[in-house]
Amino acid sequence: MEFSHKPIMLAQCIEGLDIKPNGIYVDCTLGGGGHSLEIVKRLDGGRLIAIDKDNDALEFASQRLAEFKDKITFVKSDFKNAVEVLNNLGIDKVDGVLMDLGVSSWQIDNFDRGFSYRSRDSKLDMRMDSEQSLSAYEVVNEYSEQELFKIIRDYGEENFAKKIAFNICKYRLVKPIETTGELIDVIEKSMPPKMRFAGGHPAKRTFQAIRIEVNGELDGLDEFLEKIADKINIGGRIAVITFHSLEDRIVKQKFKWLEKDCICPPKTPVCICGKQAKLKLINNKPIVADENERKENSRSECAKLRIAEKI
Repeated sequence: MEFSHKPIMLAQCIEGLDIKPNGIYVDCTLGGGGHSLEIVKRLDGGRLIAIDKDNDALEFASQRLAEFKDKITFVKSDFKNAVEVLNNLGIDKVDGVLMDLGVSSWQIDNFDRGFSYRSRDSKLDMRMDSEQSLSAYEVVNEYSEQELFKIIRDYGEENFAKKIAFNICKYRLVKPIETTGELIDVIEKSMPPKMRFAGGHPAKRTFQAIRIEVNGELDGLDEFLEKIADKINIGGRIAVITFHSLEDRIVKQKFKWLEKDCICPPKTPVCICGKQAKLKLINNKPIVADENERKENSRSECAKLRIAEKI
């Protein structure tokens, strides 16, 4: 199928990055290249480092951005390795960083990838990097009941996590759960009938939880934000788009931490911690998609954009 991905809050991201024509920018989550395209259009003597761990995304975006190839370096890697990527390229400082933490529209719509609960015939996969070994199949069929419960509860914020984990383990005593449809059936049967569609599709939260586990989406995010802040020039910007409360909470709290100076106890007469603020928030409250975008792209409804500047 054709690769397609609508960039979320494109205008707001580009405005928020305050792009300098001769600056160095990093798109940590290249996807379909929509954000990168608008960044690189504004560069004159500048450079863009475009990172993604999905081979399909890199292939498509490199073709889409071919006319700007002299300004772009494409790298296959997890966004959390961006600091190492920059070091390997001999880049000490950058002028802006963009992170779009959501799963891409193409990954969801391509049922062969096994991300979507709208398909009942897909193999359980959910890997953003198809070369990694861990997939949704291993999580669903090999994790213990307690591990499944914790993942579904914590990453999916699912009220019926305990029953779903129990029923997954019960089902796989007979045969492995191999398809999205089999998993959906187990999830639906774990909920009271009147609750199955009370908050959208009954499998939505469990699929999110398994996807996060498979791809390690939250692992090290907090530490990464602090490391990447050190790579940004004074006056440079970082823009982060999140799509669920777990991600947004981490970004919000880390930005607030990086905005603080001294964190000594209030009664300490002289600062002994030595902490200095690294960022200032550009928007105290998250930016959300406007009404038109939410109508045109339903996946923008839960998106939040936070922007900070290096000081």
